[in-house]
Amino acid sequence: MTVYSNLKQTLADLRSSKETLKIYSIQTKDHENQSVIDDALKELDSIVLELEKRMQTLEFEEPQYKGY
Repeated sequence: MTVYSNLKQTLADLRSSKETLKIYSIQTKDHENQSVIDDALKELDSIVLELEKRMQTLEFEEPQYKGY
């Protein structure tokens, strides 16, 4: 597996985790738990943005990955 395909898979996994956490956040009634989940969602958003930037860099540097 290439770095690009690993990165793409990691992003897909993180996005899936975000959706699961959103569901937990909606379902929980405990405000403390909801706060922890919301903090985790913010952190995941930050990580996903950084990895998306890295993916764009790879696509720029390695044109064969563009649209892959």
